[in-house]
Amino acid sequence: MQLRNRYFRRSHLSEAKFRQLARLFALDLNATDAAELLSLERKTVTVIYQRIRRRLAEDCERDLPWTAGEVEVDDSYFGPRRVRGKRGRGAGGKTPVIGLRKRQGKVYAEVVPNCSRAVLQGVIRGRVPLASVIHSDGWAGYDGLVDVGYAKHFRVRHHANEFVRSEVHLVTHVNGIESFWSFAKHRLAKFHGIAPHTFYLHLKECEWRFNTPRQQRYKTLLDLLEKHPL
Repeated sequence: MQLRNRYFRRSHLSEAKFRQLARLFALDLNATDAAELLSLERKTVTVIYQRIRRRLAEDCERDLPWTAGEVEVDDSYFGPRRVRGKRGRGAGGKTPVIGLRKRQGKVYAEVVPNCSRAVLQGVIRGRVPLASVIHSDGWAGYDGLVDVGYAKHFRVRHHANEFVRSEVHLVTHVNGIESFWSFAKHRLAKFHGIAPHTFYLHLKECEWRFNTPRQQRYKTLLDLLEKHPL
């Protein structure tokens, strides 16, 4: 018999049980431990967790574009540890990701096929208003942003051991987006490997957790699922 559940339609879980599961998800408890605590099948919890991640990803995509401001852009790579003898961007089969973070604001992350100029600028132009000031490192993929209409573009040259510079009353660095990379990689490491077809959903979950204060995650999650049920 199906039970009434405003968060998960056509579910055999009661709404009370689902709220308990949603709370454990918000607390970042893994599917195995959540299943044991709630006396549910692990497979059931895993499926529900993935469906929740999909709703979070959809919500993250709806939360754009941003208003103009100062925006940090950077790229990073996720995957196995460096393979001996392989160097450079994307070495060892890693997954490239571009990240944008508005100063004092939210992060947006997107899986990309590569970190070429065309790809990176395509993401930036689709998400960041032209009136924004861009901060990046010295990677050539960020060349030409002013030429395509951005108000200003400042860089730090990491290859020259430069990590912060001050210019015209603006402090140029990408420490904000780099703090997200650190958060995401540390959190994803606990899974001991993520299947390629689910990496996007896990990445967007990291984005949601980074953007949402810990004490607000449970309520924010329930509000989202009430509006967009599973």
